[in-house]
Amino acid sequence: MNFKIFRGDDNTQSPTDEQLLGQFIPLHYHFQMLQDADRMKSFKSAIEANVTPGMNVVELGCGTGVLSSFAARCGAKVQSIERNPELVSASRKFIDSNGLSDSIEVIHEDATCYIPTRPVDVVICEMLHVGMLREKQLQVIAAFKENYLNAFGPPLPRFIPEASLLTIQLIQQNFDFEGYIAPIPIFQAPAATTAGTYELSSPFRYGEILYSDDYPQQFALDRKIRAEREGTFNAIRLLTHNILSIDDHMGTFVSWANQFLVLPVENPVAVSTNEMVPIKFAYRSGDELDAFTRGLSAAEPMTRRVRKAA
Repeated sequence: MNFKIFRGDDNTQSPTDEQLLGQFIPLHYHFQMLQDADRMKSFKSAIEANVTPGMNVVELGCGTGVLSSFAARCGAKVQSIERNPELVSASRKFIDSNGLSDSIEVIHEDATCYIPTRPVDVVICEMLHVGMLREKQLQVIAAFKENYLNAFGPPLPRFIPEASLLTIQLIQQNFDFEGYIAPIPIFQAPAATTAGTYELSSPFRYGEILYSDDYPQQFALDRKIRAEREGTFNAIRLLTHNILSIDDHMGTFVSWANQFLVLPVENPVAVSTNEMVPIKFAYRSGDELDAFTRGLSAAEPMTRRVRKAA
């Protein structure tokens, strides 16, 4: 990890929260994002559908500057905000080498403090992590909206993405690694089927975010989810679907899904078709994965309790 460190009052060294989270994702992760074809094509399509020549565009957390480049190639003037000095340097280099320096201004600043110098037509922000964990997408956009309205008043710009949908799923997950059993968090490519994963339920939606409106920054679930198939319930899977752009006239949209995230439950249980499985969790956006898992409770199905009592 390419983290800078600081020395606190107790003379110990540790990364700060800002360096670990949100706006300080390490440089090599951003290079991997450039290789994510689905992400690149989806955001390019959404930006091309919403950005026209002469528009003013802001990107919050520009990373390598690639999403800003899509807007600039549509004829927009772009202000790209980036807090990580390594990424500021890298994005300026890439933007210059692509001949876009006249259209894109990279500003070294905390995106939560940034106030545009002019009214804005479109805001791009991709600090998206599955379940809105770890990164600061919701905090950054909420701060921008407050700063923007104080400076310019309504209306707000259009946001890319426009919405995010958070869902959870009961699964049976294979945690056998060449004979070594290790129930660990697993990131998966978003796909219809995944080797080693057996879906016990359909995804259940527990959160909706519409970026142009007020939205929650805390999420919680306390309910029973129906197992639609028989199996061993030993993990939950988080799935986050992002609606990047909606065309109301055509009735179409551009979407992109985060990686799926599998999290093991502490006490696996066998479930039968149609059994109701109590699931409970609560977390804040930007929390680390362990903060989510500490608050996760997956109780035995009600029918299993009845059988034990009998």
